[in-house]
Amino acid sequence: MTTKRFFAGFLLVSLLLAGIVSYYASANPDGLEKVAEDKGISAKEKDHSLKDSPLGDYGVKGVDDARLSGGLSGVIGVGLVLLVGGGLFWTVRRRGPAAAQAASQPDETAPSEPSRKG
Repeated sequence: MTTKRFFAGFLLVSLLLAGIVSYYASANPDGLEKVAEDKGISAKEKDHSLKDSPLGDYGVKGVDDARLSGGLSGVIGVGLVLLVGGGLFWTVRRRGPAAAQAASQPDETAPSEPSRKG
């Protein structure tokens, strides 16, 4: 399997999971939320500052269909993670070998030292 096919498959599976399968996730609270509700800790919780953002509350603002809104939110999230992660990887990858190669080669623009005889 080539690297391009691997990443294409990875992208396809990620988009399918985020766009379609995520709609069928359980609406019941997870373990941490359940304990917080049982112990009364969740009574003190406050809304976060990004709840009114375009992707707040696991949906896309302005899209009324819950299935479409959640799917779009997942696809946009996958895209953003791949763009940011890929950009960071590309930046680090480009700097790594070039910096090591530049450090191992002498600077040809610097004046050379006179040879010492003695």
